[in-house]
Amino acid sequence: MKEDIREIIVSSEDLEDKISSLGKKISKDYKGKDLMLIGVLKGSIMFMSDLAKNIDIPLTMDFMAVSSYGDSTESSGVVRINKDLDSSIEGKDVLIVEDIVDTGLTLNYLVDNLKSRGANSIKICSLLDKPERRRVNVNIDYIGFQVPDEFVVGYGIDYAQKYRNLPYIAILKEEAYS
Repeated sequence: MKEDIREIIVSSEDLEDKISSLGKKISKDYKGKDLMLIGVLKGSIMFMSDLAKNIDIPLTMDFMAVSSYGDSTESSGVVRINKDLDSSIEGKDVLIVEDIVDTGLTLNYLVDNLKSRGANSIKICSLLDKPERRRVNVNIDYIGFQVPDEFVVGYGIDYAQKYRNLPYIAILKEEAYS
């Protein structure tokens, strides 16, 4: 796997520091609220797990699986819900936890879908933001890192279901996905 990496752009240590900081801010912002983290599978799993460990207020967690990529490096723009929530979000303060926001198409669809379900509030926390690729305006309330318009992998983020287990965020060599 390491031979497919062009450059590490966010180290394990930087991830740990940023997630700790995000957890403290979220704990403060949601104190006294009914917080539910909704992880967007599969990419958010490592981030959400570590983020939850750094939030020191009561919370619940659920997951959705949505897809617009398949095994491609480009979003198709067509969003499918592959796994819906197991519990109601009515009356909850929802924090959507994403691995990366680039075009915004998937997240925009997801927010619109969840708004109709009666949550008190819906906010977004994304480990990575790739604003150069944005096609739809989405408001990200908590951002870990802005990354360049490159194909990144690691720490839950994949290419064709591989590289998720890297403990850092890296740019994939073009020959690894072309």
